[in-house]
Amino acid sequence: MTRARMTAVFGCLGLLACGRAAESPAPQPATQSEAPASSEGPAGASEIRVEEGMLRDLRITTARVESRRGDEQVMLLGELAVDERTYAEVGVPVSARVIRLLAGLGDNVADGQALLELQSTEVGRARSDYLTSMAHLTLAESALERKRELAAERIAPQREVQEAEATATAAREDVRAASATLSSMGLPAPDGSEAGNLRSSMFTLRSPVRGTVIERRAVRGQLLDPSNAAFRVADLSTLWLTVHAFERDAVRIQQGTTARLTFSALPGQEFAGDVTVVGRQVSSESRTVDVRIDVRNRGSLLRPGMSASAALPIGIGNTPILAVPVAAVQRVGESWCVFVTGSTGRFEIRKIGRGRDLGMEVEVLSGVSAGETIVVDGAFLLKAQAEKRDAGHGDH
Repeated sequence: MTRARMTAVFGCLGLLACGRAAESPAPQPATQSEAPASSEGPAGASEIRVEEGMLRDLRITTARVESRRGDEQVMLLGELAVDERTYAEVGVPVSARVIRLLAGLGDNVADGQALLELQSTEVGRARSDYLTSMAHLTLAESALERKRELAAERIAPQREVQEAEATATAAREDVRAASATLSSMGLPAPDGSEAGNLRSSMFTLRSPVRGTVIERRAVRGQLLDPSNAAFRVADLSTLWLTVHAFERDAVRIQQGTTARLTFSALPGQEFAGDVTVVGRQVSSESRTVDVRIDVRNRGSLLRPGMSASAALPIGIGNTPILAVPVAAVQRVGESWCVFVTGSTGRFEIRKIGRGRDLGMEVEVLSGVSAGETIVVDGAFLLKAQAEKRDAGHGDH
């Protein structure tokens, strides 16, 4: 009886042991399912795979590894502004009321094109004064001619001729003064063909330059003041970028140097500009010097007020180097890496030797070759994916 019980107990223990042994491999499928779809496991640890749907969300941009001269560069920040050589703030010469709008915001206008039609009592008064002075001059010249004829026949004394000459001279000066008043208002002195409009108080405001209306501060019925500009007009085909260089860098920047420009509003696009002015005065507050760069507005993408970064060479190197954009270089683990593009959705994690910072670029000492395609925008997200994958392998 006792022997039978002992046999039964050992039999149960054997069955439990067999059950546990059978259950022990169960976690293996879970381990496989937890492995990221973007990795190959230990054999493919230097590669990241990204599914097609996720690839669209990453919005990855690429660039080629560039071989160029090892010029020393400085990165400067600044802001775009209009080219003041082709810019105008257009205002009324006297207080005037807006009768009709002839141009709007964003319109391209020609030199001399009408912007506003206005009405002003001062303009009407100036034209009236001109008309009156012209009438007085006509009368004075006619009287002078008659006095000269009478003096020639000894009917009128010479004194009357002299008085008539003085009156005619004064009338001519009145006409000149009235004409100058109209000219200061930007209005031409009327000729005989405009006699019917001389008393009119209406006049037209015109653009003094060719360009684009970038601001309009006038509405119909508004009373405009001469102290405020009604329009701002600028030719936007070329813009000025003013950057601020520290003293030690400013003395090494040369006029005519070509700068490489990027704008936060236009990621992945690069522009070029030439240094035209290096300031001669150091700001007492920031200890910087203003440097002006002329920028061609390619495709009319740029706007005054945009912030920009400019990479300017300040030293010449004769040895060629490899350079990649700053955003392409990422710290993965203990190494600096870039992501080299492969077939669709595959990116190789390539360790590199990092050299000097070159403004918007980084010198690469080893690990890649000129012409290879690497990820720029999106490299940080690929780095995060790689670190997540490595952490998953570490847990197992």
